[in-house]
Amino acid sequence: MESGALTRPIFGDPTIEACFSDKSIAVAMLRFEAALAHVQSELGLVPADCAERIEAVCDTLQIDSAVLARGVATAGVPVPALVEALRDALDGEAADWVHFGATSQDVVDTGLSLCFRDALDEIGRRLSHLIDALSRHAEDHRDTLMLARTRGQLATPITLELRMAQWARPLIACENAGAGMQEQALQVQFGGASGSQSAVAGHGPAIAEGLADHLALSNATPWHTDRAGLRHLGAWLADVTQALAKIGADVALSSRGEIAELTAGAAGGSSTMPHKSNPVTSEALQAVGLKAQGVLAGLNASAVHAEERDGVTWPLEWALLPELFTLTGAALHHGEVLISDMAVNADTMRARIDTTPEVMAEAAVFALAPTIGRRAAVEAVKNAIAADSSLKEALTAAGHTTVDWDRVLDPATAIQPAADVARQIFAERKR
Repeated sequence: MESGALTRPIFGDPTIEACFSDKSIAVAMLRFEAALAHVQSELGLVPADCAERIEAVCDTLQIDSAVLARGVATAGVPVPALVEALRDALDGEAADWVHFGATSQDVVDTGLSLCFRDALDEIGRRLSHLIDALSRHAEDHRDTLMLARTRGQLATPITLELRMAQWARPLIACENAGAGMQEQALQVQFGGASGSQSAVAGHGPAIAEGLADHLALSNATPWHTDRAGLRHLGAWLADVTQALAKIGADVALSSRGEIAELTAGAAGGSSTMPHKSNPVTSEALQAVGLKAQGVLAGLNASAVHAEERDGVTWPLEWALLPELFTLTGAALHHGEVLISDMAVNADTMRARIDTTPEVMAEAAVFALAPTIGRRAAVEAVKNAIAADSSLKEALTAAGHTTVDWDRVLDPATAIQPAADVARQIFAERKR
């Protein structure tokens, strides 16, 4: 029975899901077996003709997902079934050299690292494109004044450029951290039965190094029970979703009917209220962010792997990490749609500033403080706000005539400081 109509449009991403299909995982595990034979032949551990035969069969062999599923059902891991299918496809001596010195976890962990890399390539491209889009939109709104909100209340004038730069800031941090994260998380696993490389004693480090070079992964000592790299990977993915959920939340707030400063992309209609325009994409981003937090919590809960291998917590990674990848892909898709479709109501933003002159109170305090002291300045501005006249008129009537109030109380003075901060944020990109 086909399912997912309620959830796939929000939480799904076919491109990322394909990286973790049964076929993709089988191909990745076969790539490990081919690389293992190749490297061991270079070290003189496997006959060269046998290694060549193993590589050739691994390159073309197609393993039915039902075979892998039966393997997991009986052995708790797909590798025995995969190795049996590979040996059956070989003839003669070559079959004896398949999987030499390796263990199931070596195959699964390294194979999944290859799948993770493919998914990260796609996520990295989308992340960079989204930051580029935010940078362009921010530059377009360098002079678009709006009111900041702190703790849900009107604060001081800023620009939409600054808000967009702040949206981009955690995404830039993720982009910058991506290379280091991949080096730590996408590692070759080669430890053998118990992590000691005993079946190939003396050759283990060379095999691991050769696998890393052949598969373009980081070299590593056996890490069967040290899952820190994968938790770091999961946290990085979740960080991307949280940064995007923040954008969704801000846009949803700003598109509320009584605020109406932004229009939240392609809005959805109501089944019963024709006047409604629901912030569907903004809501999807927030929903994805919440789900990602739960999935990350599950990944962290599975962090402790007992003794030299754990059949309880290890399979949880197979379920949770692909889901986190998929959620991250979905979030980036929703984010791209939201940013490209979002409409800005600059006139509404400016009108809110003009009808709320007290938002310039901070500027007035700082203008007065050098001459009368900060406490006195705060009291003077409070009294001026309470007066019936305009802020400028009340301050002038109170005898504070040495300040150029037209300049100090002009909201446009917020533009350059905001632009400076926005420029610093986007300058943090390391690519």
